[in-house]
Amino acid sequence: MSAEHSLRPLAVFDIDGVLADVSHRLHFLDVHRWEKFFAAAHADPLLEEGAQRLEAALERYDVVYLTGRPERNRRLTEDWLAGFGLATGPLYMRPDDDHRPARYVKREVLRRLVREREIAMIIDDDPAVVRVLADDGWPVELATWLPHSSTLQDAQEKHGRT
Repeated sequence: MSAEHSLRPLAVFDIDGVLADVSHRLHFLDVHRWEKFFAAAHADPLLEEGAQRLEAALERYDVVYLTGRPERNRRLTEDWLAGFGLATGPLYMRPDDDHRPARYVKREVLRRLVREREIAMIIDDDPAVVRVLADDGWPVELATWLPHSSTLQDAQEKHGRT
């Protein structure tokens, strides 16, 4: 990798609701079946809008993934990304024992990342995450191509699970 390429700003992409269509597995959250919810992620369809945004971002930025998925799902998540031929890049995940709302976990990771690299854009589907990051001055966009589910929002905000 050339020095010029390695100094490019970062584009930060969430996965669930931005790249992955999680709608087929939301029913597991209604009954708090967290492991089944995550185990079914291998079958997530790709959200074309998210994939197009990712491809466009790669022309100008290096891509990293920042997800609320727990670390124990790293292999499944990496396999899913590779299965759709999506860019490999650093994958930042929630520690298995961290049940804080996603907005706090993601803010913390971004504060570490910005010490090393400029962050040019962030795309996330969680309105609470977007609101907090926007209030902090981050260049964040709300992904609206998969309507945000109240079930998913409850899991993210009250249970710190995704």
